[in-house]
Amino acid sequence: MWQAEVRVDLDAIRDNVANLRARTSAEVLVAVKADGYGHGMVPSARAALAGGATWLGVATLDEALTLRRAGIDAPVLAWLLSPGLPLHTAVTAGVDLSAATPALVDELVTAGRRAGRPARVHLKLDTGLARGGAARDEWPALLETAAKAQAGGDVEVVGVWSHFACADEPGHESVDRQLAAFTEGLALAERYEIRPRYRHLANSAATLIRPDAHFDLVRVGIAAYGLSPVAGETFGLRPAMTARARVMLTKRVPAGQGVSYGLTYVTTRETTLAVIPLGYGDGVPRHASSTGPVRIGGTVARIAGRVCMDQVVVDVGDEPVMAGDVATLFGPGTDGEPTADDWAAATGTINYEIVTRFGSSRVPRHYDGELA
Repeated sequence: MWQAEVRVDLDAIRDNVANLRARTSAEVLVAVKADGYGHGMVPSARAALAGGATWLGVATLDEALTLRRAGIDAPVLAWLLSPGLPLHTAVTAGVDLSAATPALVDELVTAGRRAGRPARVHLKLDTGLARGGAARDEWPALLETAAKAQAGGDVEVVGVWSHFACADEPGHESVDRQLAAFTEGLALAERYEIRPRYRHLANSAATLIRPDAHFDLVRVGIAAYGLSPVAGETFGLRPAMTARARVMLTKRVPAGQGVSYGLTYVTTRETTLAVIPLGYGDGVPRHASSTGPVRIGGTVARIAGRVCMDQVVVDVGDEPVMAGDVATLFGPGTDGEPTADDWAAATGTINYEIVTRFGSSRVPRHYDGELA
């Protein structure tokens, strides 16, 4: 008997990746960072590869090495690298690494020499997100350093890449501007005799709605897990995660009863309260207080009052709810349960955060489907 759980449909991840793969002539990289957006990094990676992905993407060096220790030998790109990391371990493991500064290229030269093989590098250009990547006025210096390192046999420039800021907003003027900046950056790389095998810019949203930005490789994240990056469009994607728990107890209370910390919710009539053993310690956003939807039996009710660390209370009215009944916070939505999008709307966030919160919690994660 389980008390609370997250269920992940690996077949849904596989099928979502196959859906995305069919939309492009480019190769597909699936981002499995942050423990596969909460779905489990290694199982999600295997499902993605089964769906036709040829690359995997992670943020950190440790994530990349975890994939290698799991026996996954597909190409892996890691892109969040602070100075002073043991980069030679990644080079030895055949992990591609991103670089946005001459100093990091120099570290990769040292790492390659230590590993006894050239470091495989993807040079990142900031085309307007103003986050990672070399600024446009710093791009020539990065290219010059990388070209010299490549000529010396110490690195291999495998890719040039950037990242969109607003591709999930169809028609946003920044998308065309970034695409143009990326194209200019590639042209300048050519002048330095850098001709990467992989040019990549498109994220999930651009993969779905901007085929002109696909180049040689697209990087999909949230769409692989069945959640759309574009409001109002589903693109045939199937959400892979369900979060649920069993009702711990129920109680009948009178009108005027305050509920949970601060007594911010007060019942308006005699009603039944159901206590659910999931809280912010498990991934439930505290912003879901008095707003988060929960399906119990045949009805969808709202969390009553504040979300606690380990539990929430739901006002189910006169519904015949009993201890042991299943309370579903979110899932695919096919049985009338709320979705991660519903939770995002209720809490003022994005579906990415909802699933990632739950997957990184103390709640057991179980897998369904042929790939499980």
